[in-house]
Formats: sequence, structure tokens, C-alpha cells
Amino acid sequence: MKREVSQVKSWRIVTILLCLALAASTACSPFGGEGDGEVTEQSVEVVRGDLVVTISGSGNIAVSDEVRLVFGVGGKIDKIYVDEGDKVTEGDVLAKLDTDTLELALTQAKAAQTQAEAALAQAEAAQVQASAVRDDAEYSLKQLKKVLLASSDRVKVAEAYLDAAELQFKAAESQFKAAESQLEMAGQVVAEAQRQLDEATITAPFNGLVASVYAKAGDIVPSPTMSPMAIIHLIDPATMELEAEVDEIDIADVEPGQRAIIEVDALPDVQFEGVVVSISPLPSLRGGVVLYDVKIGFSVPEGSALRVGMSATADIIISERSNVLLVPSRAIIKDSQGRAIVQVVVDKQTEERLVVVGLSDGFDTEIIDGLKEGEVVLRKPS
Repeated sequence: MKREVSQVKSWRIVTILLCLALAASTACSPFGGEGDGEVTEQSVEVVRGDLVVTISGSGNIAVSDEVRLVFGVGGKIDKIYVDEGDKVTEGDVLAKLDTDTLELALTQAKAAQTQAEAALAQAEAAQVQASAVRDDAEYSLKQLKKVLLASSDRVKVAEAYLDAAELQFKAAESQFKAAESQLEMAGQVVAEAQRQLDEATITAPFNGLVASVYAKAGDIVPSPTMSPMAIIHLIDPATMELEAEVDEIDIADVEPGQRAIIEVDALPDVQFEGVVVSISPLPSLRGGVVLYDVKIGFSVPEGSALRVGMSATADIIISERSNVLLVPSRAIIKDSQGRAIVQVVVDKQTEERLVVVGLSDGFDTEIIDGLKEGEVVLRKPS
């Protein structure tokens, strides 16, 4: 539910003398007349202060950055390099499979790639040569056709020679394309062999803490396409989040990016400042109350005793004002036209005055116009 908080630096309450008698058997009206013994109003001074309106939500602390690491290939675990509770740095090797077979496969793939490169070079040379032969045949035929005395037989021979050269070029071109395709396939085999070798090693994707280790050296890891097997659970304890539940009445005022102050039940002397990260689009029902999950991310100082799962409450700041004129909300009433008015004490008399109000947290209200700092107004009792 909404918990509205005002941070007024100080309310200087000016108490009107309700009774001058030493005995407490009777009471007076706010301004000196006889009363019925009940305190009906109290005067307070208009002050400057800070006003903060918040919405509260509660939940449990969780890690915002975590991952269960798996091998990208199957095989036998050669070594686990970390234990539960170890701190690791991004890029650290955490676990490794036996890679003898994978290294051999990569060596063979690279050898096949080298052969494919050589075959492509030969095919390219043959294509260049065939192109030159074809060009010579075309030139010879053109020259014969320019000579008026050239026999038709010589022309036919030149034409046949050009046809043969054209066929040879097409064959060389086809061979070159096939060699290109073979080299591309060989490159893919090398890339896949390299990928499998790389994924036989688990490295830390970020600075963090080893939360759990689920395997040991000698264990057989199945292919991840069949059944992915988690090996190490890694978390980042420096960045956590509160998964807070917020009432449906308040959720419309919550937006990503809003600041929040987090208080942890187990650490009453510590506060954390966070930011709203996300709001669940779907509600949950708790005891007949509709709630929405709000994730609030925050940083955790080094050496903090904060732990995952701890209960916490967040005050999400939806509005705030600094150094504004403030009066108690109970000092503001509505006239017959619905306008905001206050009763101002002037020379022990009261006068009604129209005011323009701003932000309110339910306890205190911002006065935009109509009052000055230091003036005294009447407040209804709680």
C-alpha cells in the first residue's frame, strides 16, 4: 500500500494558550473564550522544507546478474578450477573438459583447409591459362577473317580451335568454383572444430562469486543438444535487486527510472538507494489483493552483510519538492466553491485566505501561493 513520507526539516508548532487557569479542570477556546474542555484547533507556523511522496512495496532481495554455466559440447570433465564461495574475475577459466579428441579434430580440419587452399590456387591458375588460350583463339579467328585469301577450311579449323578453348575455359571455371566451395566448407569445419574446442572450457562472463558447483572432475557431460547440464552457478553480489510487490492502487504511479530507498529487515541501520528497473505487466493475487512485481536494482557496497533472500521494503519516490512552503494538510479546507482556503492567525484573530496548493503526501501540503513563511495557520486536530 502507499506509504507517503514528508521530510520537513522542522515544524515549529506554535501552541495557542487554550487555558490560562493553573487548574486543568476546564479549558478555553482557541482564542481565549470559555470552551467545553476539548482542544479543537492548533496553530502552526508556515515553514520551508522538503516534501517527498513515495509508494511502498515489499519483497525479497535477489541477484540481478546471475548465470548457470554449461559446456557447449559433451565430454569428460578434466578439471574444475573453482570451489563454492570463490571470487572470480571476468575471463577466468572455471572448468575444462578433456580436449585431446577436439584438438585432434581441429588439427585435421586445418590440414584439410590447407589442402583446399592449394586446390583452389591450382584451379585459379588453370582458369587463367584457359582464359589466355581462349583469348588467343578469338584473336586468330578474327585475323583470318580479315584476310581475303584465307580458305574456308582454315577458318573452320580456327573456329573449332576457339570452340575447344571455350570448353576448356568453362571446365576450368567450373573447377575453380568447385574448389572455392570446397575451401568454404573446409573453413566451416575448422570454425566448428574451433567452436567445440572453445566451448570445452568454461570462463567467467563477469566478475562474480561462485554460488554453486554442480559437477566434479571425471564426470561425463552429455551433449547440450540432448540435456544441458549446469556446471557452475555464478552470481554478481555487487549488483542486486529487490523484487517488490506493489498494490494495484499505487502501480499506475510507478515508472522505470524512479529512485527508491530500500530498507532491509535484517539490517535496520543500513539503507540502499536503487532505481526501478521494470514493472511486471501481469498481476499476482495474494490474499485477495492484486499486486504487481516491481524490480528495483541497486549496488551493494564491498563488505556488506546483505544476502540473497532477505526481506526488504522499498519507498519508491514518485514526486519530490525541495525548499517549498509547507503547512499540515489538516490546515487546508474547502469553501463552498471547492477552493482551497486556510485560516490565518493575524493579531490573535483569524481570517480565511485562498491558497494555491501543490504536492501533498497526505500529511503536509505544498503552498504555491497565498501564504508567506512564518505566518501562522490553524490546523484541525488529528
